[in-house]
Amino acid sequence: MREKLTSILASYDELGLRLADPALMSDQKEYARLAKEHRARQPLAEKAREYIAAVDELDASKEMQRSETDQDLKDMASEDIKSIEARLPELEDELKVMMLPGDPNDDKDIIVEIRGGAGGDEAAIFAGDLYRMYLRYADTQKWKYEEIDSSESESGGYKEVSFRIRGDKVYSKMKFESGVHRVQRVPATEAQGRLHTSTATVAVLPEVDEVEVELNMGDLRIDVYRSSGPGGQSVNTTDSAVRITHLPTGTVVQSQNQKSQLQNKEAALRVLRARLYEVQLERQQAEQGAERRSQIGSGDRAEKIRTYNYPQDRITDHRIGLTVHNIPGVMAGALDPLVEGLVAADRAERLAAVV
Repeated sequence: MREKLTSILASYDELGLRLADPALMSDQKEYARLAKEHRARQPLAEKAREYIAAVDELDASKEMQRSETDQDLKDMASEDIKSIEARLPELEDELKVMMLPGDPNDDKDIIVEIRGGAGGDEAAIFAGDLYRMYLRYADTQKWKYEEIDSSESESGGYKEVSFRIRGDKVYSKMKFESGVHRVQRVPATEAQGRLHTSTATVAVLPEVDEVEVELNMGDLRIDVYRSSGPGGQSVNTTDSAVRITHLPTGTVVQSQNQKSQLQNKEAALRVLRARLYEVQLERQQAEQGAERRSQIGSGDRAEKIRTYNYPQDRITDHRIGLTVHNIPGVMAGALDPLVEGLVAADRAERLAAVV
């Protein structure tokens, strides 16, 4: 353990020296990248120093106990040994968690796509409820968001909506939301008070840059059209909305909610890169077979991941068997109990795999 931690500290200190090099200031992009990496490594480096200092203190106390003739000092050393030996296992456990290989996408911003599923109008209403839930959760995390494209339902809610969220480690917390969300409740339009079951699908895509997914503009067909609201009502008198078709794969993306055609094109390209990156990830995971990431984080859109039962005020995440009784709070953005439960379960699973 100590040898590995010493190597981690040496690498961290070397990164600090690179940041202190005045020549690096001429490359602001590289400086920003290294500074971000340095900040990300800092908690592990501090915990490693704490562990090494505790081990050194333990060795010194044991030496004192062996060599000291004064009984009071020997007793003092014995107390120190007991205290440090009781603390070391906890430090080791914390270090094991911190040294787990991270998901390379955890620091990325995301694009979220929500679509109404089974259930007709109620499914669209539920899709809208999920959309507002994620925006409120983003507010609690101090994240920024913007709508990319939407198709509103005449009965309220959304047939589909896509939006972008930017902030600190967005994907690390939101990646487990991908899948089928099911709601059980009495719709407002139900005159006889019968319980309905409806679904909506959520896809959380890590946003990638041009280096990670290179697009050949010759592979793209770009169409422009006028933005429209529910029922085809025009909300824009210029052809500012953009639809992009990736000809090799047939992938179609669109954006109509930005202020200009250029902004809509940029937003649509972000969605396209994220979609193509997701396909790459799925292909890699299929090739890895048994080594693919855990089911908790599989992001399978066909997988029913969570049920929102309104009559019983119960939300159940089926992947980890976690139940929360606070639908009003969760729908208002209090997602932390579910998010933290999923993160903890994923961490425990990955720890078990390396032990």
